[in-house]
Amino acid sequence: MLNNLTDTEEGDGGPNSQGDGNPKESSPFINSSDATEKSQKYHGKHMALFEEEMETSPMVSTMISSLANYSSLPQGSKEHEEEADNEEEDKKKKKPVKAPQLGTLMGVYLPCIQNIFGVILFLRMTWMVGIGGVIGSFIIVFMCCSTTMLTAISMSAIATNGVVPAGGSYYMISRSLGPEFGGAVGICFYLGTTFAGAMYILGSIELLLVYILPQAAIFKMEGLEGAEAEAAMLNNMRVYGTIVLSFMATVVFVGVKYVNKLALLFLACVILSILAVYAGVIKTAIEPPDFPVCLLGNRPLISKGFDVCAKTLESGNGTVTTKLWSVFCDSPFLNATCDEYFVNNNVSFIQGIPGVMSGILKENLFGNYLEKGDLVAKKGIATMEGPDDTLTNSNRYVLADITSFFTLLVGIYFPSVTGIMAGSNRSGDLRDAQKSIPIGTIMAITTTSIVYMSAVILFGACIEGVVLRDKFGEGVNGNLVIGTLAWPSPWVIVIGSFFSTCGAGLQSLTGAPRLMQAISRDGVVPILRVFGHGKANGEPTWALLLTAGICEIGILIASLDAVAPILSMFFLMCYMFVNLACALQTLLRTPNWRPRFNYYHWALSFLGMSLCLSLMFICSWFYAIVAMVIAGSIYKYIEFRGAEKEWGDGIRGISLSAARYALMRLEEGPPHTKNWRPQLLVLVSTDVEQNVEQPRLLSLTNQLKAGKGLTIVGTALAGTYLENHPQAQRAEQSLRKLMETEKVKGFCQVTISSNMRDATSHLLQASGLGGLMHNTVLVSWPRNWKQADDLQTWRDFIELVRETTAAHLALLVPKNIAAFPSNGERFSEGHIDVWWIVHDGGMLMLLPFLLRQHKVWRKCKMRIFTVAQMDDNSIQMKKDLTTFLYHLRIDAEVEVVEMHDSDISAYTYEKTLVMEQRSQILKQINLTKTEREREIQSITDSSRGSIRRKNPAVVTTQLSVTEEQPGVSSKVEKPEEEVQLIHDSTSPTSPATPLTPASEGGAQTPGSAQVQMTWTEKADGEQAKPPGASTPQGIKDIFNMKPEWENLNQSNVRRMHTALRLNGVIVKKSSEAKLVLLNMPGPPNNRSGDENYMEFLEVLTEGLNRVLLVRGGGREVITIYS
Repeated sequence: MLNNLTDTEEGDGGPNSQGDGNPKESSPFINSSDATEKSQKYHGKHMALFEEEMETSPMVSTMISSLANYSSLPQGSKEHEEEADNEEEDKKKKKPVKAPQLGTLMGVYLPCIQNIFGVILFLRMTWMVGIGGVIGSFIIVFMCCSTTMLTAISMSAIATNGVVPAGGSYYMISRSLGPEFGGAVGICFYLGTTFAGAMYILGSIELLLVYILPQAAIFKMEGLEGAEAEAAMLNNMRVYGTIVLSFMATVVFVGVKYVNKLALLFLACVILSILAVYAGVIKTAIEPPDFPVCLLGNRPLISKGFDVCAKTLESGNGTVTTKLWSVFCDSPFLNATCDEYFVNNNVSFIQGIPGVMSGILKENLFGNYLEKGDLVAKKGIATMEGPDDTLTNSNRYVLADITSFFTLLVGIYFPSVTGIMAGSNRSGDLRDAQKSIPIGTIMAITTTSIVYMSAVILFGACIEGVVLRDKFGEGVNGNLVIGTLAWPSPWVIVIGSFFSTCGAGLQSLTGAPRLMQAISRDGVVPILRVFGHGKANGEPTWALLLTAGICEIGILIASLDAVAPILSMFFLMCYMFVNLACALQTLLRTPNWRPRFNYYHWALSFLGMSLCLSLMFICSWFYAIVAMVIAGSIYKYIEFRGAEKEWGDGIRGISLSAARYALMRLEEGPPHTKNWRPQLLVLVSTDVEQNVEQPRLLSLTNQLKAGKGLTIVGTALAGTYLENHPQAQRAEQSLRKLMETEKVKGFCQVTISSNMRDATSHLLQASGLGGLMHNTVLVSWPRNWKQADDLQTWRDFIELVRETTAAHLALLVPKNIAAFPSNGERFSEGHIDVWWIVHDGGMLMLLPFLLRQHKVWRKCKMRIFTVAQMDDNSIQMKKDLTTFLYHLRIDAEVEVVEMHDSDISAYTYEKTLVMEQRSQILKQINLTKTEREREIQSITDSSRGSIRRKNPAVVTTQLSVTEEQPGVSSKVEKPEEEVQLIHDSTSPTSPATPLTPASEGGAQTPGSAQVQMTWTEKADGEQAKPPGASTPQGIKDIFNMKPEWENLNQSNVRRMHTALRLNGVIVKKSSEAKLVLLNMPGPPNNRSGDENYMEFLEVLTEGLNRVLLVRGGGREVITIYS
């Protein structure tokens, strides 16, 4: 139906066109590329104030000139080829574009008339009236014409809402509903147009073989009956259809311009044929034509095979039999054995066209639906027929060739009202498209609707019912039924309809490839890009081959009645989305929705959409579902694989409205615990090239989220926005690229502030919108926090922890993030260990469950450890925890770890001492290099002197875990090593490395307890005391031995003691775990101990490969209730 699509509608051609997705209508100014040429100077135009804008903004006079000279051809292949040359050659070679000259009559009205009137009117309209009755057929026609009229109103509103370049319905739908819907509906419209070509070709072959030249049949049908005759007819259709299709495709390939020039000739044939029918109707009122129909009883007989409608004739020699006698009897003699029904019933004839004044309309008011093989019988005539008589000589009667019902008639008829897009497809040739398209299209639909409705009534009023139900005119000497009504001769209709169907087929084969080429060059369906190529003059060669191949499928079906419902589906779907586009644009009230056509309303568009959807299922529920599956598959393919397009479409508008509505609903209150899920704000850092430094953080995000909920990936940059805007754009592109690689669905945000601390704080505060806010922050552990050059990193980290606590946000801190698995890895076994020390609202329970939904962690089992104190009942704790997990519907092993009270080890004191000495050194980090070295020397000298003054002693340590006694060992440590340790902790290039117990890296002997290293001051290797020596008096001796321990902060000592003991237990139980989740302690209230806090966390997680520190947000996130 896409006739006369101009060469210029083919999208952006040229070598770089495929997938570029930037048609010129997306620019703020039409032809702005020419309007902003550097040659347009502002000097001498009193515009010096705007010289800085010269590169981006055209002068108003230039812009208005561009608008005035706009030719509606922004996507033409010729223009694109000219753009490929350099500017100098362009100026020389560019030819002035001829202004379009077509008006409403020639440009819209007549093409629509030609496309709407088609093969169905001439070949099936009379049969539809005879089967469905005048009332039923009128309802069908009214319903279909109302659908197209409502669609035309919606289309007029869209077509007048701005300049519509050549491209027709596809352009309107895609730019109104977006590339996904546009591509899906565009391809459906293409398939409908292609199958329409097949229908027209089949119609022309039917006219040729049935009415014009029956003897041309390759598969002879004489003597065949039933299924054999039907098969022979279908085979003839296939052979001749393939031949005609090949010929038409060749004509289109060689000279499409001749097809367009012949369009007026084909249109003249259509109009003359319709006028001949009306002239015949008028003549029947004056002088009804003589078209006798021979009946045997009430059964019409096939007129071929006999010449006289009588059994016998009287002649001078007596009674003689006729050819009709020989048809039903075994010999021409009067004593022959004849068919029983032939013997019992008389032969009579009636007028096939009694005339408009005959009153036959009453008999034809109601339907007469038939099963396949049923007799087409005349109502109201008595017949002698036994109840058990079988039908014999069936090939002599007019029979129904298909089973008919109301919905079938709708599917067969609807293609006769398609073609309303012909005017919009010619928009590039129209002088004033915004005026011509609404007027011409609506007038064409009005004209054709009047013709169709009047034809239903006139056919029912003029033609006998048995003739109307005779699809192929077998009872009227093989004449086309509508031709019997025409004046002056049936051949006017036969020849006119033949050329009309051939012309319509050519137009379909001309328009469909151009539509496919436009879709291909838009780049929305990557797999179709090859069909955007064509000949040097822009002719769509590959698209024509595809069209011919699909059209051949319709030819092989070979039945006009079977092909018509198929293309009805595709056209109805196209019209449905045109109505949807208009309704959405109207309801959304987008600022750009300002159509010049004012006679539209969203209710009319919805009514049209509902009618289209209803007609789809009325025609054929099976075909409707198939068409929807095809369109849905194309939609999803474009969504996942197609190029990103931004056409300002209505779907984005409705998405915005829906998002606004949902956000307003979210503002009503916090989510229920059952709906709580981590809405992540992922904080990443970038290097100097704005590349993400921790890509595995995004992998962990994907494993936690699995595409659900909100994810915001943010990074912070230091500086000013004006100076660092390019870096921010690069960082944002880097984030988007990494999110796409890691398949993280969400948003990215880059914040610039005077320093990193403020920028991170701004991200924390400003991310999200309304109720769609993050509730969890995911940030990596600062790797090199011990380095003197990186002091601000851990300070910022601790401030972030404090801010998340103040904002009641959960905090996730993965440690050793580089060791975390990527999305492509799979754990075939292993455990996710949860160390539940304090209750955090259930975060520690929920996170492993979410992780195990991802294929990386799916095969890992979950273990939950909790710590029991001396006064706790560990057996009851385990029982209660198991019950709690059962109610939470979480499968996990449960283990309660008992930690008995123990003395604080010497190693703990030494670890705390080194930590506090390091803290003191860090406070001096801002001194000059000389002052710094002097301060460090004073500290280390003081420590060395204190050690030398005291007598050597042995310090014992005892770390009691469940049913385990640590072994006894000793290690000699020189004072110089301790001093060196302090020196190392202050070195700006080397992180401090506190001495660790041998149990963390040493071997264990079979059958013995874990070996525990102790700190000593002697160099002679004196053995330590047994564990039993840890008495209060022993502790007192320790303080007597190390006076600097007496000045230690006892709170730090206790914290270090807890960290060391927990770490020992966790390492023992979970050293082989794939992931350890652990409660994250909060930072101290006093900021002077921040560096100690980092040391505590480092000690707590030491010796573990993958750790996820978890800090709850102060609310319950998991519940046992349904």
